[in-house]
Amino acid sequence: MNSPLINVMSAAAIKAGKGLLRDFGEVDNLQVSRKGPANFVTQSDIRTEKLLQRELNKARPGYGFLMEESGEIPGKDLSHRWIIDPLDGTSNFIHAIPYFCISIGLEKREHDKSEIIAGVIFDPIHNELFSAEKGKGAFLNNRRLTVSSRNTLEDAMLTMGAPRPSQGPDMFPLFHSLAQCGATLRDFGAAALDLANLAAGRIDACLMPLIQPWDIAAGLLLLQEAGGIATSLDGAPADIHSCPLLAGNRHVHASLQKLLLKKTA
Repeated sequence: MNSPLINVMSAAAIKAGKGLLRDFGEVDNLQVSRKGPANFVTQSDIRTEKLLQRELNKARPGYGFLMEESGEIPGKDLSHRWIIDPLDGTSNFIHAIPYFCISIGLEKREHDKSEIIAGVIFDPIHNELFSAEKGKGAFLNNRRLTVSSRNTLEDAMLTMGAPRPSQGPDMFPLFHSLAQCGATLRDFGAAALDLANLAAGRIDACLMPLIQPWDIAAGLLLLQEAGGIATSLDGAPADIHSCPLLAGNRHVHASLQKLLLKKTA
């Protein structure tokens, strides 16, 4: 049985997902704007964000928001904030590639400390709803999740944001080293959905060079509740502001950490 909180978040994500599915079938008619290099926004992003804000505000009036398109909107309740990516994987979406999602995390702040206490990631193409509450486990359509048990880089499936010069030169030799060690490398183009699939054991690790809080808020909780680990590149425990981010099951994460240390020594 889902909690009332997860029910609220799930209902909002599923309702918003219907609009994305409709728009995904009309990709030739999408209105697309460029925010920066390889960074786009569509009317679908904006409509979805407004719908999520409306539905969540209706269910939990007073909570604040941090959203990809609208930024931060403070609420009367200073201890709770929704962190939303209305369409993670926008570039995939506008090219009719079916790998994108809606991500909703709920942050609780007390005494200058914050933590994500609930998260939902919805993949409308495959009708897969990932959800987690702190201390209560991670689930996919109500089936409990656990990270994979693969323990070598040679057997691992890794996702890694494609290295770009703006992200620093260290990413290029690391990308090459991972390929040489035999790991299977992919760049699927949607960080939130990568973390959800990591929690589900489909992926073994993720290296994310350039991310924002809304990309990872829900996914970090999913991963932790599924038994995985996420850190910054120096090994410090990850939070929503960690960038770059290294995440994985404990075996593959440890191997990647050793490789990173060698490359930065």
